[in-house]
Amino acid sequence: MNWGGPEFVIAIIALSTVGWLINNWIRAKHGYSLEDEWGGKTERSDTAETKALKAENRQLHDKLDAMQDRMVVLEKIVTDRGYSLHDEIEALRDKPSASDAGVPLNLKRGETA
Repeated sequence: MNWGGPEFVIAIIALSTVGWLINNWIRAKHGYSLEDEWGGKTERSDTAETKALKAENRQLHDKLDAMQDRMVVLEKIVTDRGYSLHDEIEALRDKPSASDAGVPLNLKRGETA
């Protein structure tokens, strides 16, 4: 190959152009601003579809956060040591008066107060 010939210059230009195209393709794929021929940046404009998708994404994240909070509460209820709701209700029914309301019940498995 002749290092000073036109083939070498054309090969350098072709490689530079291909590298620039690949660089811009990767940047566009990942949402970065694109470079023009002189090193300037071209920002992506948000289309109506992109804005709608971002708003929907925000709503779905909010719903997911609310569901996670509810799941934490449900897990606490189910894994709580005193998850004998049926026994507590039955103990309250058997109680003759409500004079000592607020006092914890002494429940044992299979027995009512």
